[in-house]
Amino acid sequence: MEQRKVAFIGAGNMTRSIVAGLVASGYEPSSITATNRSEAKLIAMQQDFGVQVTTDNVAAAEQADVIVMAVKPQLMEEVAKPLQGIDFSRKLVISIAAGINVARMQQMFGCELNLIRVMPNTPSLVGKGMSGLFASSVTPKTDKQFAGDLMQAVGEVCWVEQESGINDVIAAAGSAPAYFFLFMEAIQQQAIESGFDSETARMLVQQTALGAATMVVENPETDLATLRQQVTSKGGTTAEAVRTFEESDIRGIVAKAMQAAVTRAEEMEKLF
Repeated sequence: MEQRKVAFIGAGNMTRSIVAGLVASGYEPSSITATNRSEAKLIAMQQDFGVQVTTDNVAAAEQADVIVMAVKPQLMEEVAKPLQGIDFSRKLVISIAAGINVARMQQMFGCELNLIRVMPNTPSLVGKGMSGLFASSVTPKTDKQFAGDLMQAVGEVCWVEQESGINDVIAAAGSAPAYFFLFMEAIQQQAIESGFDSETARMLVQQTALGAATMVVENPETDLATLRQQVTSKGGTTAEAVRTFEESDIRGIVAKAMQAAVTRAEEMEKLF
């Protein structure tokens, strides 16, 4: 991966996971700076990864080639205002804030930005993330490559051609871990009601989920429907369970839920 000076504005969990992935992959810690209001988080980052730390956002942004805006959406305008005096013409800005589109980010910074929006999900915290990326029209290919490499430090990436595609990424990946957790929670609860203790019920669920996901990953040429069919013997127990799901319109429920996520993402874009 190309070595650039990177400043993370905000040192929360997502920043920590990305930094951990970068350093583990061989990125030079001295080329990474993290800023935060809380000095305790900065001290931990410095001790754990050997990166530079500061509470001065302006100083960090000025010396960086790449600025990763990793602050909460509701704080973005407040954090961006002091940075308006910086010359961004030779800098790449990466935003991982949900709900703030390119036009609004440029408005907050008071200039046209070479900007890439990233929508990661929480499994990024364990190096198994799925991130969607969108680049503004002025972003060079080299900067797109760098941003992709950056997020691959914590998982897989996909690019969307239209900015609205970020909202579709939210529905399919950003919010989706919660869908799986809900399904696992329901199976665990039923297992408990069937007589298993909570620890055993959780083991049954999490190991099965891990095994199923691993089978998907290790069989990239096999579509999901085929994998399902391979464990669904005609007239068997699995077939009966799947039939029950289908009769309850599980596909329609999923489609409705994902559209609700997209709709809410569109609404959030008007809040900031």
